[in-house]
Amino acid sequence: LALGAAVCRSRKKYEAFFSGTGTEDDITTAGYLQFDIKEIEASTSNFLASNKIGQGGFGVVYKGTFPNGTEVAVKRLSITSDQGETEFKNEVLLVAKLQHRNLVRLLGFSLQGEEKILVYEFVPNKSLDYFLFDPAKKGQLDWTRRYNIIGGITRGILYL
Repeated sequence: LALGAAVCRSRKKYEAFFSGTGTEDDITTAGYLQFDIKEIEASTSNFLASNKIGQGGFGVVYKGTFPNGTEVAVKRLSITSDQGETEFKNEVLLVAKLQHRNLVRLLGFSLQGEEKILVYEFVPNKSLDYFLFDPAKKGQLDWTRRYNIIGGITRGILYL
């Protein structure tokens, strides 16, 4: 009986969070997360190709540096994405609430016109696949370090 009550309570919280009720209030109070597009363009030197650090199915990632010296990873989402403005804002709110030592932290976003941009903390050292699959680099990760990395990934996934 107690388990059933706990499941119902969790389901209600889940449904309330994703139902869209209160979304506009949440978005307006999330204004502190919003960056002006000009700030982001300046930090990446107008999305200069030499600042590109990755690319995926959802867009391109650039390294940026703000005037105060903070380094960031700027994910410029593909304009051809089917994700609408409301879905984007909901995703920003959800990801912004995630705080875990094994997850990259979302610092903010920009939504101006067709541009949908996410600003994350910058984590140096490239991606894990760079060290696992590059023949010249894979020797840099001994098995103890690989095991520790796998443990961190697991903890991050469990948190989600």
